[in-house]
Amino acid sequence: MIIDFHTHTFPPKIAASTLSKLSAMSHTLPFTDGTPEGLRASMGEAGVDLSVVLPVATAPRQVEHINDSSAAISENFREAGLLSFGCMHPDYEGWHEELARIKSLGLRGIKLHPVYQGVDFDDPRTLRILDRAGELGLIVVTHAGLDVGFPGVVRCSPEMVKNAVKQAGPVKLVLAHMGGWRCWDKVLELLPGLPVFIDTSFSTGRRTPIDSHYSEEELQLLDSDGFMELVKAFGPGRVLFGSDSPWSSQRESLDWIRAQPLSEDELSMITGGNAAGLLGL
Repeated sequence: MIIDFHTHTFPPKIAASTLSKLSAMSHTLPFTDGTPEGLRASMGEAGVDLSVVLPVATAPRQVEHINDSSAAISENFREAGLLSFGCMHPDYEGWHEELARIKSLGLRGIKLHPVYQGVDFDDPRTLRILDRAGELGLIVVTHAGLDVGFPGVVRCSPEMVKNAVKQAGPVKLVLAHMGGWRCWDKVLELLPGLPVFIDTSFSTGRRTPIDSHYSEEELQLLDSDGFMELVKAFGPGRVLFGSDSPWSSQRESLDWIRAQPLSEDELSMITGGNAAGLLGL
C-alpha cells in the first residue's frame, strides 16, 4: 500500500484563487488544481493508494469548520483514498475541548503550521496542544524549518523542536520536510535521537518554479547523499513518504524515492508501511 502522508486540497469554490495566491507567494508551480478530485487524479497516475490531507487553520475562527469538513472528507476514506487530518490553531480558546471533539469525529491527527499561525513551536500555546494530543492519541504533523512562502522566517527550528519535545508529554509527532526545511544540518545534529517521525515532502531533488525568481542553487533540495544521511540517522522506520501535493508531483516524488539506494524492506516502510502503522490501518 502506497501512502502519501503529506498532501493539501482546498474546497472547489476557492481552490483556483487559493492556488493562484500561494503559487505567486512561493514562485512555485502547482501540479494539481488543488481540489480533492485533482488529487485523486494525481494519485491514479502515481499509483498512490491513500493520501493524507493536512488542512491548516490560519485563524482561530476557522478551526471548527475545517474540522467538520475534514471529518466529511474522511468518512469513506477506504473507498475515496483521502484521509484528512483535523487542524488546531494555538490561539483557539476552546483548544482542549476541540481536540477531544476531533478525536470523537474519528480524525487521526492534526496539522500545525507555526509560520502561518505566527506561534513558535516551543511556545506554551503549542506545548499545551502537544500535551493534549498525546493524551488523546492524536498524531501531530507540523511544518518544520523555513517556509518557501515566507523567506527567512523559522518558527519551528530544530532547536525549538528539541525544546518542545523535552517539555511536552509523549506525542506521536511528525516533522514535515525531512525534519526542518533547509535546516537539514541542524536536523542531523539535534533531532535523530528524539521520538519523532520525519516526512519527505518538498525536500528531495529539485523544486519546479513558475518564473526566474530563484537561483539554480535555491532550486536544489536534498540530493541522494543528503537524503540517505537523514534516513540512516533517523532509521527507515521513522521516515514517511510525502509529496506536499499540489506543490510537488506525486509521481515524480515517488519515483525519486524509489531510485535511492534503499532495500526493498526499507522502501516498503518509507512508502507506506510506517504510515499504515502510525495511522492504525
